[in-house]
Amino acid sequence: MSQVIPQQPGTRFLAPEVLARITSLELIARSVVEGFISGLHRSPHLGFSTDFAEHRQYMPGDDVRHLDWKLLARTDRLYIKKYQADTNTQITILLDASASMNYASGAVTKMQYAQFLASSLAFLGVRQHDSVGLDAFNEEIIEHVPPLSKTGHLRTLLGVIERLQANQTTKLAEQLHRVAERLTRRGVIVLISDLYDDPASIIQGLEHLRFRGNEVIVFQVMDKQELDFVFDDAVILEDSETEEQLHVIPDALRDEYLQAVQAHLDAIREGATRNRIDYELLRTSEPLDLALSSYLHRRSML
Repeated sequence: MSQVIPQQPGTRFLAPEVLARITSLELIARSVVEGFISGLHRSPHLGFSTDFAEHRQYMPGDDVRHLDWKLLARTDRLYIKKYQADTNTQITILLDASASMNYASGAVTKMQYAQFLASSLAFLGVRQHDSVGLDAFNEEIIEHVPPLSKTGHLRTLLGVIERLQANQTTKLAEQLHRVAERLTRRGVIVLISDLYDDPASIIQGLEHLRFRGNEVIVFQVMDKQELDFVFDDAVILEDSETEEQLHVIPDALRDEYLQAVQAHLDAIREGATRNRIDYELLRTSEPLDLALSSYLHRRSML
């Protein structure tokens, strides 16, 4: 557990293969969260839901008397001041557990990386006294944990995340719409997925969540080979959800494949930007605490 990757002077991050050898999700979450908080050299309360500690985004129908005009002048964005009784944030983590998440070309599968990420975010949310819930899905919702902040809830969340098995096909967009209709309180929605669905349909689902007044954050988890396609020899590509196989010569397919992947990523990123949705692409080969600290630092700067 001592193996780390040096990134910059005085800063060291845990490699994914190290996290994979730790059998406790709680220990993984604690190591990741405390590691990147220490790296930020800031208050431990400045993290995942900092934006929502005293403000939330203005929605049609809100009382304009509660607008923060100073913040509007600085950011050109409308936010409502929140009072102490209203500062507890409801965080719902949406975790993709479809079969495509089983892919791995390195030390961890996309599913394992997603579980590490979900656990870390749950740990951070509970640490900040927020209510944290979980919906894990493939073709349907397979696990549901309602958002709570009571003692012992984190252990329940981590237990559910740990026992998840990735299988079956995904109906990502459909699940986003279902969640949007079910939630009765505005909050923070965190989607963790490889986003293997039609980009336009995904964006429509995310728009539905935003329309219901939620702040939405998307973490797209991808394997290095999915992004770079650096195979040297002829390979058999298999769709992990349909089990269809395709024999390919990498050199003949690489350019077309990379163009298709980039078009997919661009469509997701553009749709997220248009709807004021935070979007972050994560590689399973990069240290999770490094990726999270980079994201949260950019978020705090906004």
